[in-house]
Amino acid sequence: MIGGSEKAYERSIEILRSYGKKIKYMGTSGSGQLTKIINQICIAGLVQGLSESIYFMKQTDLNPDDVLEVISSGAAQSWQMDNRFKSMVAGEFDFGFAVDLMRKDLSIAFAEADRHGINLEVTKIVDKFYNDIQDLGGNKLDTSSLIKRLIN
Repeated sequence: MIGGSEKAYERSIEILRSYGKKIKYMGTSGSGQLTKIINQICIAGLVQGLSESIYFMKQTDLNPDDVLEVISSGAAQSWQMDNRFKSMVAGEFDFGFAVDLMRKDLSIAFAEADRHGINLEVTKIVDKFYNDIQDLGGNKLDTSSLIKRLIN
């Protein structure tokens, strides 16, 4: 997610390839940051939906392996599901992007949204849920810890 001078981007592309898996020029200065904001908004909503689905699954006594096998091959499939479903079911939250960092990113998203007159209703709700995780002492837990609000 690169923003800035296209000339500078073209001059640095080989260096960027040495440590980046996906590199994309997004436009003028600030465009990369705006793209990162969009990414974080998506993740926040996805993790909350995954948290609620796992909570529902546990409350209805369905087998997690069976549920994952079926829903991960359809429209519900996502990186979050592929990489966090099993760890969320197991209550393991010590290896991903921290709640504190997500809240910092979402605060940037809200500032930009205000600047552009955009209402991020669902993202504001999920940010409140991340605040709840911080209140439980989960500041350094990864973002998939949202499920702790439901199962604790």
